[in-house]
Amino acid sequence: MTDADAAPSPPGQSGSERVPDGGTPDAAGGALDAPRWRPWATPERWALVLALVPAVSAVAVLGRLHPDEVYQFLEPAFARVHGYGVLAWEWKSGLRNWAVPLLLGVVLRVGGWVGLTDPWVARGLLAVPLWALQAWGLVSAARLGRRRAGVLGGWASILAVGCLPVFVVFAGRTLGESLSVALLLVAAEALSREERDRESGLLGGAVLGAAFVVRYGSLPALVAALAWVAARRRWNLLGWAAVGLGVVVLGLGALDWVSWGTPWHSVRAWFSFNVGSGGAAQTFGAEPPGFYWPYLWTQVPLWVWPALGLGVAWLRPRVGVAGAMAALMLGALLWTTHKEERFLYPFQVLLVAEAAPGLAALLERMRATWQRVGLAVVVLLGTVLSARPDRDLRGDQFRAIVKTTRPPEVTGLLIVNEGIWGAGGFFYVGKHIPWLTCDFPRDPAFQLAMRDGRFNRVVTFEGRALPELQSAGFKVIGQEGRETILAR
Repeated sequence: MTDADAAPSPPGQSGSERVPDGGTPDAAGGALDAPRWRPWATPERWALVLALVPAVSAVAVLGRLHPDEVYQFLEPAFARVHGYGVLAWEWKSGLRNWAVPLLLGVVLRVGGWVGLTDPWVARGLLAVPLWALQAWGLVSAARLGRRRAGVLGGWASILAVGCLPVFVVFAGRTLGESLSVALLLVAAEALSREERDRESGLLGGAVLGAAFVVRYGSLPALVAALAWVAARRRWNLLGWAAVGLGVVVLGLGALDWVSWGTPWHSVRAWFSFNVGSGGAAQTFGAEPPGFYWPYLWTQVPLWVWPALGLGVAWLRPRVGVAGAMAALMLGALLWTTHKEERFLYPFQVLLVAEAAPGLAALLERMRATWQRVGLAVVVLLGTVLSARPDRDLRGDQFRAIVKTTRPPEVTGLLIVNEGIWGAGGFFYVGKHIPWLTCDFPRDPAFQLAMRDGRFNRVVTFEGRALPELQSAGFKVIGQEGRETILAR
């Protein structure tokens, strides 16, 4: 029950007679002059709108934050649907499970039935379930904030998370970090409920399991959430959560059995490579614990740190489930030797979701309207102006690839100044044609493409190798940002 639900009726007016928005009651007890915008003036409903921003941005910009954005989910899903694609080494070694690619593959197949096969359109089609997932996560963040600090807590939570630059950049992307943190917010909200232990526990446990399936690195958050419930002695809730989690884990075991021949093969392989043997650090590099501090101080708004203290001082429980998740995740991130900026994203979102109710409690205690408005504006500006991930998404390259390969006469593509893991895979090429990547004219892939007549299109970055391409018979036919498109 929310604070609004529990609020008593004014003296002499029963709950059934209460008129919303200050409107004049009609004969049926409704409001004749209630403003039409007021039904939408709830944090949960505006969460649906805020979730559109990263979803639309990712489709409009294209590009990739990391090669995993293409090769973790998009390319395997495309390969399942069309029977060809580039599978990264993790898919050959069994370090990943097929749950998300299979779900995305269903969307792609349905799109194919109605003719939505253009790569850009297909990516837009996939943005619909991604938006729905992120909207669910934002709605859950709003409910978490409302439960701890009333209506102001709900508004503070969705604005703090939804306007966070790292959220805008990451949330629309097909990365395990992006998908899993939305599920963690849903699980946190379900496990923080004080009523309906069976329904809340089953949902919370199942969604925790889903977050683990999407990204095995979410395990610390899963453990923290269950420990938080146990610390509050909510044994009935914990039991139902274990049931929900167990069902999902059994489903993962069955999926791996079908995919890899043994139950939970991908789980064992992932932990062996990333934790047991230190393979990730040996293959991709190791960093000291201080690697993450610059991102914490610049990408997390400064108001978050004092707001966390206010939450501990003023709110109950002193530490919410999102805070417990964030704390254990940070510990795991610092302990793990292989570090990347994107690994920090789930922690950042959970930390902001934990801090927002403390900020709302401060706003609630301010008496003067000008003080509330002033602080809210400062906080909002501080959130919006916090640092974005400093990455070249190479969106112009992806858009150039899509435009270049659309015509039916295109039979082969060369991408200059990019490696295979930085390109868009067959998902963005959109058809079963040979394509190669290279850096310089002397590279074997470049020389092969010049000799092979099937390669009749080239996308090159900042005019690289233009003289060599033109001498081989290519002519410039277009420009997309820094990318030049050539044909022969």
